[in-house]
Amino acid sequence: MSRSEPIDIFKERLKAARALRGLNQAELAAKAGLPPASVSHFESGPRKPSFDNLKALATALDVTTDYLLGRADTPDASAATVGRLHRDLGKLTEQDLKLATEFVELLAKQRGVKESE
Repeated sequence: MSRSEPIDIFKERLKAARALRGLNQAELAAKAGLPPASVSHFESGPRKPSFDNLKALATALDVTTDYLLGRADTPDASAATVGRLHRDLGKLTEQDLKLATEFVELLAKQRGVKESE
């Protein structure tokens, strides 16, 4: 793997996600709260986004940062739901956790998924 590969992946994924959402560079910039020149620089490769700008781009495009960075193959931000649920488990009471577990088991049962899967 060459050093330039992650940057190439990012700029290609950024272009692909922008095209998927039907946005031009100026529209994406406005949606992400960035100057239009920044999006142009990110897509052409001379600049890399800061962490905050990466998050803003991912949010504006409704994709995960992992997708933009080449760590996930699907752009769907819905895949991030699992991580969000896991992160919020610590905020639940023991009773809430029990109820959530029962609800997930009910949903899985409706879909025909066995507990061992």
